Parts: sequence; C-alpha cells; structure tokens
Amino acid sequence: MIDLAARLDAALRLATEAGQLALRMRPAPGAAQAKLKGAQDWLTEADGAVEAYLAQALAALFPEDGFQGEETGKSRPGARRWVVDPIDGTSNYARGGSRWCVSLGLIEDRTPLLGVLVAPALGETFAARQGHGATLNGVAIHAAATDDAKRATIEVGWSPRVPNIVFQDVVARALAAGCMVRSGGSGAMGLADVAAGRLDAYVEAHINLWDVAGALAILAEAGAEVSPFMAGRGPEQGDAIIATAPGLAKITLEIASFN
Repeated sequence: MIDLAARLDAALRLATEAGQLALRMRPAPGAAQAKLKGAQDWLTEADGAVEAYLAQALAALFPEDGFQGEETGKSRPGARRWVVDPIDGTSNYARGGSRWCVSLGLIEDRTPLLGVLVAPALGETFAARQGHGATLNGVAIHAAATDDAKRATIEVGWSPRVPNIVFQDVVARALAAGCMVRSGGSGAMGLADVAAGRLDAYVEAHINLWDVAGALAILAEAGAEVSPFMAGRGPEQGDAIIATAPGLAKITLEIASFN
C-alpha cells in the first residue's frame, strides 16, 4: 500500500513551488509571447522549466513512481505515474493573464489516486486524494446542486482536434437549453470550477490526459458526474470529457452529444 497522504503533501508543496516559478516567468500583459506548436497550442519557456522542475523533484522523492509530462511524454514509464501539465491555460498565461494552473495528478493503471491544481495568479489551490474529499484552499468543496438548465452555467472547451462545427453545435444546444455559456481557456480550471460548484458543467470534444489528470480525483471526491475518460482511449489518445453537477447529468449529456 503506497502512502497517498505523503504523496499529496509533496504534490501540494511541489506544485506550489512550480506555480511560483511560472509566476516569476509570466509575460507582461499584451500580445502572446510564446511559440505555436499547432493551432492555438502554445509553448512558453516556463512550460519546459516547470515540467523539468517537477520531473526532477518527483523522481528524487518517489523513484518508484513513473512520470508523464505534456512536453516530455513518459520519461519514466510505470503503471503508477505522475501526470503533469506544467501550465494548463497557456494561451492565457502567454498574454500575462491569470486563468492558468500547474496540474499534477497521480494515476495507477486507469485509476486517479490524487490531484492538485495550483493557480498562483488567482491564489487558489485545489486538492484531493482518493476517499478523502476535495478542497479549495483547504476548505471542502462539492459540485453544485443545480438541477435546472435555465439556471446553469456551462463551459465549453474548444479543441483544434475536432471540426469547429462540433464546438458550435454544443454551444447552440446549451443556449437552446437555457444555459449561460462560457469558454475560459483552461480545461483543468474549468473542471475544477465544476468540482467547486462555480460551474455546473464542463464539456470538451477532445482533451488530453495531462489536461485532466489533476482534476479527475478532485471531481470524483467533490461528487461531480464525470464521463468515463479513463476507461477508453483517453489515457493514450485523449477523448471527450463531460463533467457535470449530478442534477444536470441528463441534459448535459444531451448538450454534449459529440457524434
């Protein structure tokens, strides 16, 4: 039996330190200061620096655990591994914005064991470990009790990996159902907001493992309903994600019909 409490404590400390590193390197507000890996797929110097810091620190503390990062891939393979997105919301970060986070999750096979999201520019830290609830800045959080779509706020994530019409159709169905719609540029932060009850749902037609790994345990422990991302192609190829307040699960599934 591995010590998840010790790993969560370490993850909180390291993600906080990594967040401060990213904050010091954040560009001033203005035009994006970053390279493009693809359409709206940004890469900054801080992405590499944060990922390298976390990879080295986790290897020193937990050499028996594997490591997978957005930028370096599975540098240490293993059934149990840390999955890192050094800066989720890079499009915001690259313009000097605040809605971004360091995302750190521990998974074993296809099971999320713990997750930490640190958003230093917002002063927010989300955390959870299996069976022990989810928190925001140390205070317990829960998915919203919303059960009426006309009172709901839903975030729709955009992905360059699917045709734009898919995104447009989801937005149209959400508006037709009476939802308020937004898109904030960080999948991890959107999912965390569902866990905290600040959003009623987050849906995206395609998202990668590193974007969701830190949030999955947080969502589960906060009582949100989440699509089976880890059960299918998600861990290797990415997949759709649907996270919702339980009372809106039926309508959210109808809205997020990606076929």
